[in-house]
Amino acid sequence: MDVKYQRRLAADLLDCGKDRVWIDDTMLDEVIEAITREEVRELINREVIRKKPKEGNSRDTINYKKKQKAKGRRKGHGKRKGSKNARESSKEKWKKRIRAIRKELKYLRDNDHIDRSTYRKFYNKSKGGSFEDRSDMLLHLKMEGYIDDDYEPEDGE
Repeated sequence: MDVKYQRRLAADLLDCGKDRVWIDDTMLDEVIEAITREEVRELINREVIRKKPKEGNSRDTINYKKKQKAKGRRKGHGKRKGSKNARESSKEKWKKRIRAIRKELKYLRDNDHIDRSTYRKFYNKSKGGSFEDRSDMLLHLKMEGYIDDDYEPEDGE
């Protein structure tokens, strides 16, 4: 039995799409007989015709992806666009590296692990780009005998 016309009227009256109009199957004969807007409105009032609730999009997938990205996943070659420098510029990398090295040097000098002349020597070396990172500088300090082999840097220092 065709209720296209009644569905269209109901959608107009309920201010929604035709797909969201629900019609009670047990009262189908009554719905087919309703041919005026007034009759369809009465069926709506009697809840023979109703508006279905809106369907939303689930955030589960997005939340899962966010959690994975926070862990450092989903960052492989296939996810990258642009050059290596586009993601983090070489200047930013340098700033991050030199700040860590200088902070460590300052800590070593202030806590009497190295003297002022050693500090200045390694400060200038680091400025010239002699060290890959903080641990590389510490390795050089140990190899050259400026600090003990058992020295372990404290994280956050």
